[in-house]
Amino acid sequence: MANTSTRTLRLLSLLQTHRYWPGAELADRLGTSVRTLRRDIDRLRELGYPVEAQRGVDGGYQLAAGAALPPLVIDDEEAVALAVGLQAAAESPLEGIAEASVRMLAKVAQVMPARLRHRVEALRAMTVPGDWGGPAGSGIAPGELVVVALACRDSEQLRFAYTAADGRHAERHVEPHRLVCLARRWYLVAYDLARHDWRTFRLDRLTAPQGTEVRFRPRELPAPDAAEFVRAGLKSAPRPYRVEVLVDAPAAVVRDRIGRWSTVEEVDAEHCRVRMTSDSLDWPTTALGTLGADFRIVEPPELVDRVDDWGRRFNRAARQAQAPCRAQADMPGGEAGSTPDRGEA
Repeated sequence: MANTSTRTLRLLSLLQTHRYWPGAELADRLGTSVRTLRRDIDRLRELGYPVEAQRGVDGGYQLAAGAALPPLVIDDEEAVALAVGLQAAAESPLEGIAEASVRMLAKVAQVMPARLRHRVEALRAMTVPGDWGGPAGSGIAPGELVVVALACRDSEQLRFAYTAADGRHAERHVEPHRLVCLARRWYLVAYDLARHDWRTFRLDRLTAPQGTEVRFRPRELPAPDAAEFVRAGLKSAPRPYRVEVLVDAPAAVVRDRIGRWSTVEEVDAEHCRVRMTSDSLDWPTTALGTLGADFRIVEPPELVDRVDDWGRRFNRAARQAQAPCRAQADMPGGEAGSTPDRGEA
């Protein structure tokens, strides 16, 4: 009985590491016959694990998604990695993930053997938490992160809406490669099928990702790894501006108009503070102009020059448009916008 239980747990562990196992290979890994393997599979099904079988010469088994998350079987190294990863996730910029990570960490620590608990505690005690670096990242929905991660894993083409740094919107169709967490932000490295080149996408600017169920053969990334590709892109990108502005409008009104691309803090009932990061000053200038309210620039000084330049150009355009109207108003017997009386038909 003990041997059967051990073999069943080993079978479960193997099924959880691969999406699909050929029957003969799985039986060989367990050191048993194919007939015994079938009995062990049936035993797992009785315990509630949804194991799917494919018949035929190349038949095999895979663990399917069930109605609820079944118990997992992990080894010592995986348990330590899980605990350390949850500890790091507790300080993650991923929206809504910190509290869930703390709860999960408590559950893992409670059932962890003493020998493993000592290793985890020693690692935590000897690790100094470091600053993620860079500005705080915008919130990312965990569900969207999972969709993108699964598309990377399964080599499945992905579609999503994307907002560029200058505020432009576009639909993207890509072959996702890897996710990278760098400087408190999540990035997707993917091959853009419309632009025929590799691109880096910030996940906080990505919305409504959807798998297309179209598989692809992975391409060779023009970099040692995905993290290096993202770093190279960030180094070559224009230095981002950190914008801070005081706006004479209620915070709720400003959030409704530009809250998706900025952080809006209430100062009082009629004033708010707006912060945003942008690779160009044109987008903050445009956003502030759409508010229809007065504002005062706190930083950067370059934004003052940009707004002043836009203001002078807008004033010139307005004066040029008004000049013909004034000239017509100065004509004898006429008013601006009037038409000669041609009499009745």
